[in-house]
Amino acid sequence: MPRPHGFSYERRADGTVVLTHQGRAAGTLRGSRAEKFLAEVASGDAQLVMARWTGSYKFGNERTARNHPRHQGGRR
Repeated sequence: MPRPHGFSYERRADGTVVLTHQGRAAGTLRGSRAEKFLAEVASGDAQLVMARWTGSYKFGNERTARNHPRHQGGRR
């Protein structure tokens, strides 16, 4: 599974954190959630943390699930 990439964040003066993925807004965090996010980014892999917080990451099993017989809709 490839590592997440293309994420960035901007910390604003009012304490808001805006998360972006490839230049598009992916989420906005305020208050205690923003503080918790910034602490996690400082202590770990920033790209992985941002992917997890935005929900924009793959689990690696999408193709397997799509090809499962249960999802074929009568095409066996």
